[in-house]
Amino acid sequence: MKTRQFFILSLLVGTALIAAPLVAQAGGTITGKVTYTGKVPPPKEFLFSKFPNVAFCKKNQSKSADGETRLLKEVQVTKGGGLKYAVVSVRDIKDKKWMKGYKRTEVVAELCEFLPYTGVLVNKGKFYVENLDADPDDPGPKGNFPSKLGVLHNPHSFDVLGAKSSTLFNIGLAKKGDSLEKKIKMRMAKRGSVMRLQCDQHEFMQGWFLPVENPYYTVVKDDGTFEIKDVPAGKHKVLAWHPVAGKVEADVDVPDGGSVKANFVIKGK
Repeated sequence: MKTRQFFILSLLVGTALIAAPLVAQAGGTITGKVTYTGKVPPPKEFLFSKFPNVAFCKKNQSKSADGETRLLKEVQVTKGGGLKYAVVSVRDIKDKKWMKGYKRTEVVAELCEFLPYTGVLVNKGKFYVENLDADPDDPGPKGNFPSKLGVLHNPHSFDVLGAKSSTLFNIGLAKKGDSLEKKIKMRMAKRGSVMRLQCDQHEFMQGWFLPVENPYYTVVKDDGTFEIKDVPAGKHKVLAWHPVAGKVEADVDVPDGGSVKANFVIKGK
């Protein structure tokens, strides 16, 4: 009786295998954490009094105890060593269809800060910045330029590779609701350049963006952990990048339909 049951089961399984249609690989998931070791650099300091819209920009929470200095905390590390703002990206896949369909990278200027601080973009794709700031209480420099309709921000972007940089766009957004959308052409992208965004009115407003060529990327959570789903099975070059802390690359073997852990350690100077 047991033999007969085994035979029937085998026959059914065999039939199912023959009849089943071919199914494309579903890909796998990469999970892990980006950590930072070494001395954390102190935040950059900017006196509010040296820039326009002093009272309004002081509403931002990233400031000194006396409220007079804007603090730009470029490298932020959790108690567990997690590196905030790191970007993790699969680097050896070029998905032209996905790149062509990429809508745009979106950034907002809010409370005198560019958000997000880090992200990605597609070279020759669109980049969008919107000004959300308006300050009815700030009369402007010497009272001559009322800002109740908006706080002037001037997004200035650069194609950066080491010590080299060149302007991508430089456009003023005079009031709340003003925006820009530009096609990005990074001439040094193939050599590993990134975009730096800075406001020419408020130097402490900065952001950084990594060019990508596929959808297999993510910005880590505040604790440094990350997850990238649906990565094609196989061995891939995976990059963990932070604009100030540095970067590290590893070979990761992604199982089809499974998960693999990849932890990255960026060592400070």
